[in-house]
Amino acid sequence: MKIGKLRHRIAIEQGAETQDTDGSLIETWSTYATTQGSIEPVSGREYFDAQTTQADVTHRIYLRYIAGVIPKMRVKYGARIFDILSVINTRERKVELQLMGRERID
Repeated sequence: MKIGKLRHRIAIEQGAETQDTDGSLIETWSTYATTQGSIEPVSGREYFDAQTTQADVTHRIYLRYIAGVIPKMRVKYGARIFDILSVINTRERKVELQLMGRERID
């Protein structure tokens, strides 16, 4: 991994549900890790396991390996939010993660 490629300061966030005073569930997000990463747009449609699941991937996010990152988490870069669709441990060496993500458009 080339260090100069990691030019974006990103936060990996994990969600939790808490109850409001009226009993309704509220989703809250807290920072799991903050690191340098690379966010690159993807053109077209990415397919995960073509037999079963299809997902619209809008970005690839590269970062140094962080244990415990899972698809239920999200990436925050400034005001932008990316849902993590897939976590790939590049070459299974615990050196680099490749996150396939979809940018949230509100």
